[in-house]
Amino acid sequence: MPGDQGGPARATAPRPYDAVVARTGSGGGVIAVLACAALMAGSCAASHPRAGASASSQPYPAATPGPSPRLAAGRYLAIAVAGNRRLEIDFDRLQERDKNHLRAAAGDLRDAAATERLFDRRLLAIALPPATERIARLLYQVNQARASLTAAAARSVSLPQLRSYQRRLAAANGPVEEAVRVIRSQLGLPPPSTS
Repeated sequence: MPGDQGGPARATAPRPYDAVVARTGSGGGVIAVLACAALMAGSCAASHPRAGASASSQPYPAATPGPSPRLAAGRYLAIAVAGNRRLEIDFDRLQERDKNHLRAAAGDLRDAAATERLFDRRLLAIALPPATERIARLLYQVNQARASLTAAAARSVSLPQLRSYQRRLAAANGPVEEAVRVIRSQLGLPPPSTS
């Protein structure tokens, strides 16, 4: 997002899905707590027999193969790389050549919001392990909120109004980054790069 008088600061622009190591911040801890709760609930439910049934009467779970974590990781990386590439173009333009041109900056933001939404749709189309699926749905929700905020910034009628979105957009990154970190960890991927 465009910054104050001296121009935009890269650190305040909405960060791509895997561009920055997730940081704890407003909302980020919420994702971590929800992720832990989801994992614990799933493991507890699987380890306890139903009420009123003895452990010996429980049927063995069907040996149906779940989604391959390796395949899911590859598909996740493919959509993350594509999304990151597009967002880098949008935010580079926004911070450089378009920073003082409202119409062009608004176009960059509209494209970024569309890219965020496309990533979300592609994410939900990936067959993920159940615990990761829960976090992916949380990522979808927080990223949709960020995309809506990005689209609202694109409707600004002046550069000062556009710049007024800077802090809110930066704050919207925290929950997205935290969910990305958890998903990458669950899929056995390295943490997001800092470049």
